[in-house]
Amino acid sequence: MKILVINAGSSSLKYQLIDVENETLLLKGICERITFSGGALTQTTFDNRRIRIKKDMPSHREAMELVLDAMLDPENGALSSIDEIGAVGHRVLHSGEDFHSSVVIDDRVIEICEKNIDLGPLHMPANIACIKSCREVMKDVPMVAVFDTTFHSTMPQKAYMYAIPYSIYERYKIRRYGFHGTSHKFVSEEIRKILGTEENKVIICHLGNGGSLAAIKYGKCVDTSMGFTPLEGLVMGTRSGDIDPAAVEFIRERLGISGEEVVDFLNKKCGMLGISELSSDCRDLTAAADSGNKKARLALEMTAYRVKKYIGSYAAVLNGVDAIVFTGGIGEHSALIRGLVVSGMEYLGVDFDEEKNQNCPDGVALLTQENSKAKVYVVPTNEELSIARETYELIKS
Repeated sequence: MKILVINAGSSSLKYQLIDVENETLLLKGICERITFSGGALTQTTFDNRRIRIKKDMPSHREAMELVLDAMLDPENGALSSIDEIGAVGHRVLHSGEDFHSSVVIDDRVIEICEKNIDLGPLHMPANIACIKSCREVMKDVPMVAVFDTTFHSTMPQKAYMYAIPYSIYERYKIRRYGFHGTSHKFVSEEIRKILGTEENKVIICHLGNGGSLAAIKYGKCVDTSMGFTPLEGLVMGTRSGDIDPAAVEFIRERLGISGEEVVDFLNKKCGMLGISELSSDCRDLTAAADSGNKKARLALEMTAYRVKKYIGSYAAVLNGVDAIVFTGGIGEHSALIRGLVVSGMEYLGVDFDEEKNQNCPDGVALLTQENSKAKVYVVPTNEELSIARETYELIKS
């Protein structure tokens, strides 16, 4: 079965067409500048046939029509008929407390997603608009919502609650939700195959421009670092991560900005970018640090230190750890960050091999000695394949 995976933003639409039976990527593409002038679609097939179409897309409906046309292109597409698409899997940011797994989309599901817009005001309207557009132009194709938060719905209440009045939580659903769920789910399934058992304790480090950790016990998430929004937790590319709420008000007052503006500041102007005052890109900072830039080095060290702290706390929660797994752009490619994070973890039974770390190949890699009690792995993530798998399982059943 061919599954179309959709990841819609307010002005963009990323997509992949995947044959789930052999887990093969057939093509991928992106529509940019939706609702703006100068829109364009770029698509690449598995054998590197490429098409670029410049066309304005006033809404996600026009974007979806353009996507279907591109996939059907006789020279640069991968379909001869839309009927070849067995289902569409939509990445949806927020499930609230209404869904604990992926769901087949119907009118009721859309109504519930609309109710939860306040929990994700930047992403949910675009997610919903794209779902509606897809249903209009692909009327007979079943569709599934795969939420970025549901993998974390297995957290116990003591882990997801904030210490605020319980009535406030009940009224406004203010709690830890966690994000990057499709990535954490995919990697947790892959590491379970590698370890050969479901009874393991794993800490997954998804490190990219956005980053989060998840503590996984026997395949279920018991804690995660992102919170009510993706702002909480690690030091990220442009996000501050954990910060004293009183400091936030202090910053707001001193800078003379509004509450909305200070949240935007913490999301877009802090993190590694803010510390280094140079870049949010780990590669740029590594090169600068190697050239003697102290602020770049500090940004990298703070990023790794925050990850190390979370690993220690999650090891306590799990009562030990069988594997620490790095994934995401930084996790998969930055030997420096991995080394800074894992150094000094002998107390957890980690016998880290720095030579393996420095010469880490693409793909799955073991970075500890064979007899290490706790293993350290790099496992590439594939969120789109995770969405396709979940979509397929729901449609098949």
